[in-house]
Parts: sequence; structure tokens; C-alpha cells
Amino acid sequence: MIMKKTAIALLASTALSVSLNAREQIKIVGSSTVYPFSSSVAEELGATSEYPTPVVESTGSGGGIKLFCAGIGMNTPDITNASRRMKTKEFKMCQNNGVNDITEAIIGFDGIAFAQDKSNASFSINKKQLALAVVAEVPSKNGKYLVKNPYKRWNEIDASLPNREIIIYGPPTSSGTRDAFEDMVLKGIFKKMPVYTNLYKSDKKKFKAYKKYHKVRQDGIYVPSGENDNIIVRKLTKNKNAFGIFGYSFLIENDDKLIGAKVNGVLPTPATISSGKYPISRSLFFYIKNSNTKNVSAVNKYVSMFMSENMIGHDGILSEIGLIALPDSRRSNIRNSVKKRIKLTLKDLSKK
Repeated sequence: MIMKKTAIALLASTALSVSLNAREQIKIVGSSTVYPFSSSVAEELGATSEYPTPVVESTGSGGGIKLFCAGIGMNTPDITNASRRMKTKEFKMCQNNGVNDITEAIIGFDGIAFAQDKSNASFSINKKQLALAVVAEVPSKNGKYLVKNPYKRWNEIDASLPNREIIIYGPPTSSGTRDAFEDMVLKGIFKKMPVYTNLYKSDKKKFKAYKKYHKVRQDGIYVPSGENDNIIVRKLTKNKNAFGIFGYSFLIENDDKLIGAKVNGVLPTPATISSGKYPISRSLFFYIKNSNTKNVSAVNKYVSMFMSENMIGHDGILSEIGLIALPDSRRSNIRNSVKKRIKLTLKDLSKK
């Protein structure tokens, strides 16, 4: 009788241990731009498999990676979405916390839209004009030093632009869209302007910072509007003078209310984004914590479904809500890499 009780207790203990170290529902965090795509796959998994619908949270790319890299185990996210590539410092944070087996998945392209309410006339701007509207410091009139950004109206930047107040609702610092915008627009423009790159040659620390200048103004002209891009959409319909910065997929979802501006003479469309003609385009990612897949069996099914032609192909489900497919050969190579769970390395992230 004692032996029987001991056996039952042992079985109960084993069952409890398994339940504590296993989870059916996938935990996903990260980018608000990738969120609609990730959520669509999550809903499809819940509807067509034996697994429960994954929990997908929109925390921003930076916030998601921070949660993802906090450690391993069932109380941590299994996947993090990102609208820009993981940074080397984030990868090192992961490694330091024991998250040392990560696979990178690229799902497609997205453009960063600069959009306004549809009731307005069409708007065309170049990257330099856009950068000067957003940045904290601009060149002085003689072009020899930097001053606090004085521009309050578009025609003050360039007489060819309309006499209209500048108000821009955009992503916060935790957002991958903000990172990508700063890299492609601010750093991309100012690294070519000597007033920024040569200003502090005698001060090594400042010289290094200004060579990659990307400080955004904080005087109320640029308004950080949270990780939910739908908030920006709502604000644009209320303030007709305003512009918003967000992922192209949100422009497609709200094309009955909003119109995109031309940037360098090019409108954001699937064709211009995938070809690189639209000048503010980027890849979209998610990262898999491979150590968690041992106890969260649904992850493998979810990842396989996400990377399928049915989802990320040219005519896939996700194309209907704004995802722009990668070229066929690249898509196939990435799919194979994800299927084999190729381990991400620091060297991979150091490549341009």
C-alpha cells in the first residue's frame, strides 16, 4: 500500500513538473508593424490546428526584443517580431541572459509611409526636406553651424512646399519603425552634410555622435504616438493638417481615410517598395527562441505556417493586408534557413 501511494505521488509529481515546464499557447511580442501579419497567422493556427491561438502583444521592436532576451523558460516570449534587424547590442544582451540559440526569419518588405487625411491635396516631399522637418537641429542660414529647429511651417523649409503647419505623429523610441526611419532618413541625409559631420572634429565623442546624427525634435512638432499605429491613423482623421509615419500595411488598411505622400517623387506601392524605388523601405523580421520550442510544441507549426507560400508568397494571405513578398529565390533560401533553425550569430548581424 505504501509503495502504491509512493508511485502515485511520483506520477503526480512528474505530471506537475511537465505542466510547469510545458505550455500549449505561444507567447509572441514585438513590432506593431509586424503585429497584423503575426496576428493573422496566429488566428489561422488557432482555427485550423489542435493548438490554441497564440497570444500576440504589440510592444514595439525594441521592447519586444528586450522581453525576448530577458531569459529562457516558459515565463518568457517564444518569438519576437521586429520591423528592423536585431542590433548587435541586443544580441549580446540575449547571450548574456542565456538566450543563445536564436533563428532569424525575414517575412517580406514594408515601406514606411508618410501619410495624411484623404481630404487633403496630394503632397510630395524629398528625404532632405522630411529630415529637416523632424530633426532637432538644422543648419544655420550661413550653413556653418547648427541651430535649434525653427521650422513651424512646410514652406519655411522650402518655398516649393505648401504654407501649412508642420505636425507629425510618429512612432516612439522603442519602435523599430522609428529606428528604421532615423537610419534611412535622418542618418542617411545628414551623413552627407559637412555641417553635421565636420562640426566637432576637435571633440571625438561629439564628432562620432554627429557623424550619425538622428536626434528628433521635442518641441511638439513631432509627436510620439505610442506603439499602436491605429492611434496615429485616428489622429490624422481628426487633425487634417497633420502627417503620420507608420508601416505601409496600415496605409493599405485605411486607404478609405488616408493617402500616402510621394517621397523623392515616388508613391509607396507594392511594386515601388519591393524594387527599392520607394526610398523608405525595409525588411520585416521575427526571431525564434529555439530553446523554448522543446516545451512549446506549437511554435514549430506556427513558424512553418508563417513561412509558407500561403502566407508570405506573392499571392499569399498576408499580401492582402500589406505585406510585400521577397523575391522568389531569396524567399526560398530564407524559408530553408528557418526550417533548419540556422543559429543566428554576431557575425550575421555585423553584415551590411
